[in-house]
Amino acid sequence: MITFNDITKTFPDGTTAVDQFNLTVEKGELMTLIGPSGCGKTTTMKMINRLIDPSAGTIYIDGKPVSDYSIHELRWNIGYVLQQIALFPHMTIRENIQVVPELLKWSKKKTEKRTDELLDMVGLDPSTFKKRYPRELSGGQQQRIGVIRALAADPDIILMDEPFSALDPISREQLQIDIDKLQKEIKKTIVFVTHDMDEALKMSDRICLMREGSVVQCDSPEQLMKHPQNDFVEEFIGNRQSPWLKSVQEVMKTDVHSLYEQEQENTVTIPIKSTLEDAFTIIQSANQAVFPVVDNDQKIVGMVTRDEMLHYFYQQEKEGASIL
Repeated sequence: MITFNDITKTFPDGTTAVDQFNLTVEKGELMTLIGPSGCGKTTTMKMINRLIDPSAGTIYIDGKPVSDYSIHELRWNIGYVLQQIALFPHMTIRENIQVVPELLKWSKKKTEKRTDELLDMVGLDPSTFKKRYPRELSGGQQQRIGVIRALAADPDIILMDEPFSALDPISREQLQIDIDKLQKEIKKTIVFVTHDMDEALKMSDRICLMREGSVVQCDSPEQLMKHPQNDFVEEFIGNRQSPWLKSVQEVMKTDVHSLYEQEQENTVTIPIKSTLEDAFTIIQSANQAVFPVVDNDQKIVGMVTRDEMLHYFYQQEKEGASIL
């Protein structure tokens, strides 16, 4: 758990980047910080691992002030993924991934096992990629290495500072999917900074919308869209009322037993955080009548069917909503 208690950061030139900021990031939660340029989101994130120290207030990790940790202990237990990937160009992929485990004096056997596990997790064959150099990888592949390098020493916390913004749209979307899958497996506490509201809505457990260094609203993506607290929130979210961008919960039935009475092998499921567009893509690609909707723990929380979704879009169109 990460707790910000009345955090203020004022720089020597008099600029107050963060102003009496209060927030709790729960263990295993993906919290996104978002807001206009200059709102203080990156400064806030960098204070967690003390790349920047606050001018006032206290940040706690699991109830202990970050200032009480040794700087090496703190940073070795916090993975950090940047927009600029910053892989070491003269090191192989293996060597890049193993930097922190070697500093922590892991055994060679343990380090190699961890390297192979991580490469497998992001779909990069260890036997193919371990001996390559960063210049031999695509931008999307390099960013995957950046992500798993941050995970190499199995840290409790991961910081991600606009990690996908330099990628092409296809690579960016694939990495968003990868991170979502990884988070389901590893359940790390992730603080994610982005300027892209669609990305935030797609990936987050909660979104903290900031303005002038303070929290304006912190809520789940669904609550943020349905119940913006003021005009600023509504304007920042923008016009996202297309039915395709709504949550799959719009059409989900929660009477699970009547819809899906027996367990089936190789059943395709739909994550609870999916948009209707995401859900429809899954439905179209699978030969299945009923689709369980699952939470982050893969527990079934509801069901959708193709017919119900088509009926929903038909009703929306009748009521004048654009479905394009």
